[in-house]
Amino acid sequence: MSVAIIDGPTVTDFVNDSEAFEKCVNEKFQVFDLDGDGVLSREELERRGSKVGSSEHELQSGDEIASLYDILFEKFDGNQSGTIDRDEFGSLMKEIMLAKARGIGNSPISIILQGDSLLMRAVQRRSAINH
Repeated sequence: MSVAIIDGPTVTDFVNDSEAFEKCVNEKFQVFDLDGDGVLSREELERRGSKVGSSEHELQSGDEIASLYDILFEKFDGNQSGTIDRDEFGSLMKEIMLAKARGIGNSPISIILQGDSLLMRAVQRRSAINH
């Protein structure tokens, strides 16, 4: 984990850089695709999500978490296959990142980020552009 300074425009610029953003999203997709079949099942997301966000799970009941997965699949499983493919995952990540950008706003904030998070990748991209 690292402390970083970030603002909404940095996140938005990262998402709008389709090449850089898609590369990072594809890397994340591979991490979640535990069985390597090219789609994400609810079970894969739940298993991987419980490893990533164990502290968040302590704050929410099992029913609340199940409801979040229901909403996720309802909104992003466009072909109603019961899985999230790479394109659907990209749409999900884009929406999440843009929501974070709106939430952060235009003023820089100091935040603790995991080294492999998409927000950290946005900070690293901005740093590389500015140097």
